[in-house]
Amino acid sequence: MDGVYDCRANRKAIFNRGMTPNIPGNPRGRKTPKRGRKQRYDPAIFEERFRTIERVFAWEDKFRRLLLRFERISDVHYAFKTLAYTMINLRHY
Repeated sequence: MDGVYDCRANRKAIFNRGMTPNIPGNPRGRKTPKRGRKQRYDPAIFEERFRTIERVFAWEDKFRRLLLRFERISDVHYAFKTLAYTMINLRHY
């Protein structure tokens, strides 16, 4: 997650699902850092996850039908997305 999602509610939701959040701190114009427990953040893990997600979005953008949602029925749109992700997996993995 990006620094925009740096809030207590998001961190708590991630902890409740049994995961460890890796969200960079967002100072929001503060002159002093946040008080309290030190937040865990590993830039290497964040960079790797960010690149992976952005790469998948770029691969998804190659499917023009998914760029603009033409289908009025959500099941049809979901089927096209599933087909696109299947083709991405077959091509790249």
